Amino acid sequence: MVRLKSIYWVCFVAVMGFGCSPKIGSYTGQKVFKTPNGVPDYADLNYWAAHPNKWDPSDTIPKLLRGTPKEKEADVFFIHPTTYTGEMPQGKPNADIDDSTLNYKTDYSPMLYQASAFNERARVFAPRYRQAHIKMYGEPDSIQLHRAFNLAYEDVKKAFQYYLEKENNGRPIIIASHSQGTTHSSRLLKEFFDGKPLMKQLVCAYIIGMRVKKDLYNRIPVCSDPSQTGCFVSWRTYRYDYMGDWVSRLDTSIAVVNPMSWKTAENWVDKSIHKGAVLYNINKIYTHTQDALVEGDALRVTRPRFPGSFLYKNKNYHAGDINLFYLDIRENVSLRIDAFKSKK
Repeated sequence: MVRLKSIYWVCFVAVMGFGCSPKIGSYTGQKVFKTPNGVPDYADLNYWAAHPNKWDPSDTIPKLLRGTPKEKEADVFFIHPTTYTGEMPQGKPNADIDDSTLNYKTDYSPMLYQASAFNERARVFAPRYRQAHIKMYGEPDSIQLHRAFNLAYEDVKKAFQYYLEKENNGRPIIIASHSQGTTHSSRLLKEFFDGKPLMKQLVCAYIIGMRVKKDLYNRIPVCSDPSQTGCFVSWRTYRYDYMGDWVSRLDTSIAVVNPMSWKTAENWVDKSIHKGAVLYNINKIYTHTQDALVEGDALRVTRPRFPGSFLYKNKNYHAGDINLFYLDIRENVSLRIDAFKSKK
């Protein structure tokens, strides 16, 4: 399993907003619902933050990328990061599934700015789940900690089982996640894919933002090539000169794939290779913003260059693990779907 670390959802306030402040829009109201028993019912679209049978923010396409719609030839099962933050209410380590404010935050943050990176060639499914509060990552090993993450995972698992039974119909599958989502997706891959019949449907797993051991799986390797399928990619992003307790330049046991070259080689990849980042404005793409290097257990990057970036002093780019490589991911998903299809 992914080791629980003290990792916090960093908002790139003002300069690198990455959707931390939800926008008012026509979607307001579609996530206001009341659950009779507090348990998600995935037969009801209210319990999906993203689903192909409704419009939601994950369907958004940046203006510069819009064109003739492409056939949805695969499915993405996306598990969103922690949006249950701030002060943790007494005795509430897990979020309510029908918290409209929290669901709005989820829809207009990770759904809009992260899940949308996967929508060009695939249908996006993203369940709401009773996520653990961000502070649970800082808890000592305890019964409360395990209960909180187990409850969240059971919701994710239930949603995935519903998806398999009612929606998949043998289609190729991409697992994608960030931060807390990766805590759960890494477990989901172990239970449903690793050495299991469902492996034959796995295009790739993009399990990002947490420490994932290279040898976590018996039959799912770390991707070492941009078009490889049946494998997983992972990375955590920091500035090249970042120093922190949960980052090591010497630990080579953790899977780190450079999302600009899609290789694990420890060499600088020049920013000229960078396809594009999406920051606060979903319709603005910034290209060639940073160089990137796999080093130890993390991805190191130079300070991203875009208007106003000199104001941003934080060196932990956890919030931008997907956004900084938005177009790189989008194009790679398409490449891997083509490679998967060619093998069939």
